[in-house]
Amino acid sequence: MNQLKLFLPCAAGVEDMLADEVQRITNEPLAFKARGGVGIKASWRDAMRLNLHSRLSQRVLVQLWHGGYRGEQDLYNAAGEIAWEIWFTPQQTIKVEITAQHSPLTSLNFAALKIKDAICDRFRDKRGERPSVDTTWPDVRIYAHLTTDELTLYIDTSGEPLFKRGWREDKGDAPLKETLAAAMIAATGWNGGEAQTLDDITPLYDPCCGSGTVVIEAAQIALNIPPGMLRRFAFEKMLPFQQHVWTAIQDEAERDMRDWPEGHAPMVFGSDVSFRMVDFAQRNAERAGVAHAIELRGGDALQRLPPTQKPGVMLLNPPYGERIAAAGVAGENASARAQRMEPRAPRTFTAGKAAPPAPGLGRESAQMTDGGDGSEFFQQLAAHWKSHYAGWSAWLLTPDLKLPGKMRFKESRRVPLWNGPIECRLFRFDLTARRAPDTPPAA
Repeated sequence: MNQLKLFLPCAAGVEDMLADEVQRITNEPLAFKARGGVGIKASWRDAMRLNLHSRLSQRVLVQLWHGGYRGEQDLYNAAGEIAWEIWFTPQQTIKVEITAQHSPLTSLNFAALKIKDAICDRFRDKRGERPSVDTTWPDVRIYAHLTTDELTLYIDTSGEPLFKRGWREDKGDAPLKETLAAAMIAATGWNGGEAQTLDDITPLYDPCCGSGTVVIEAAQIALNIPPGMLRRFAFEKMLPFQQHVWTAIQDEAERDMRDWPEGHAPMVFGSDVSFRMVDFAQRNAERAGVAHAIELRGGDALQRLPPTQKPGVMLLNPPYGERIAAAGVAGENASARAQRMEPRAPRTFTAGKAAPPAPGLGRESAQMTDGGDGSEFFQQLAAHWKSHYAGWSAWLLTPDLKLPGKMRFKESRRVPLWNGPIECRLFRFDLTARRAPDTPPAA
């Protein structure tokens, strides 16, 4: 268990940030970086620490086999060579999941069945019992990945995906995943985790905070609270697991947490036009242990003034398109105009035709009818920022590549990120004060 081959999958666009995070947690050199994840050779203890501390990865997988294949029997033979009995017992339930890129096999379901049969047959031969399958809440998850001619088999040490931090109970409609929120924060270079003192932390503000994902992630980073502190992991049910080692890792993490003195002003701020969502965010922040480090308020993004005199970072996943009503004043104005238009039949969504709004890119609210692209909201938002947020940097995650034009801004940076299957950009705008009409331009 001293030299395991670990693979940590992540959202596309996050690989470089994840590579830095993995090396920081393990102090081990990176083995490789690929689209959608990074690999590293590390210990079983490192695997546990990565589960506890990684904010950007989706899972921590241990690679158990890699090689060529031609047909289903090759998959059976490969799985049968692995000493599964050193990882779990036949009394535990299993689930085999399979992914493929350009595999020549005609049925992935049959391929997964062959791998499952090989595991069960090995246990029958070695232990006289076969493990049962549980496709909903298995004790052990086994992953197989097929390319054109290569098979890789993994055992999952995480269980539930790592974006499930354990604090989210109150949520709106399709909330932003915690791993994506953490990637957005990392992309900005925000100094919350590296600042020597609390007063050195740059303010961070999400004016469309929804149920609080971005601000809670940011506050936990500032307080050095591990993202996995409130949850359980699959490795706790595996045979190599030793409770005293895991307890020591958790104790070390607790000692490294930063104290936030009572009465100290927060440096992370959130607001939302929906007071219901602000209430959700407050309850989530309390469960996450960061309510004392966050200031949450209700209010329209087009009317809220900066939460602090010190310029900082604005970071938001704004409402757009059909859900622009959540933006407040601009959404109400657009909705009123839409109601004056001729009625339209409701849209339906059929395979191969129009798709419903992308998950995680809106807010729970009344919807506009077809036709709203958010131009008015973004123009008003840009004007509001120019008038009141000079010196701030604003970062917006959106699938709309034309967003800078709608805001009449020139972005200083754009970071490709994927929200599930949706390709997005995280745009950075450096905000300067609006120049008065009669003020001559600088020489």
